[in-house]
Amino acid sequence: MKNRCPQCNFGRSWQLQDGRKKCRKCGKVFTPKKSIWNHYRISNKEKKKLVEYFSLGVPVYRARFRLSCSLKTAEKFYRDIRMVLTMQEQAQEPLQGALEMDEALFGGKNKGGKRGWGAQRKILVFGIIKRNGKVRLSIVPNRRRHTLLQEIIKHTKPGSLYYTDDYKAYASLPLRGDHVVVHKVKGKPKGRDHVNGIEGFWSYAKNWLYQYRGVHKKFFHLYLGEISFRFNHREEDILPYITRLLQETDYEKVREFGTE
Repeated sequence: MKNRCPQCNFGRSWQLQDGRKKCRKCGKVFTPKKSIWNHYRISNKEKKKLVEYFSLGVPVYRARFRLSCSLKTAEKFYRDIRMVLTMQEQAQEPLQGALEMDEALFGGKNKGGKRGWGAQRKILVFGIIKRNGKVRLSIVPNRRRHTLLQEIIKHTKPGSLYYTDDYKAYASLPLRGDHVVVHKVKGKPKGRDHVNGIEGFWSYAKNWLYQYRGVHKKFFHLYLGEISFRFNHREEDILPYITRLLQETDYEKVREFGTE
């Protein structure tokens, strides 16, 4: 990770004995930013092994017997990776084109409790997917029109073609773009229009989460960011990409993100 001078943005500097750096161009003395990669006091070999296991989708509880670092350190390293990926996903441009939208509930079985959209201890997620493209996910408090419309405005561009079910919250979409309502009979689309893309993604997301044997609600948004990143880069080798992100992302920015 190159630490540029905060005053002139020059990329070369001298290393001082107290750990600070001095710009070779303007002479500015500054404290270099520490990346996530450099923050961890474990060997680069161990870091590479952790990133490889993460990229392959190996949960930390399964990888622990192949690691020399402690389980606590490995869990924290995995969590920071998820934070970086979530930050990366939240910084993406809004989608446009043919878009499918839907909501889904995540969480374990609610034995003896209320089922459906009002179920307790469930997390409601709103998803938008571009056909044969990328996905955007948001945790939402409810299914009200104003709540969903805010997410649509945030994650899509006007003039798009929206495919949704016949839920009343989507009734105002023709004011923003073209709107196709998909009607279903006994759970199957009536006609040629469909929302198979977003429904298929929900299956992908829930199958991916199943291997973790339960996710704490406090960190669920990070797992959602990971799933979104994996899906959006499904045609790529994400190992070098994740490694580069860890080496270039300021550790303090990640800590700030984690306290929001």
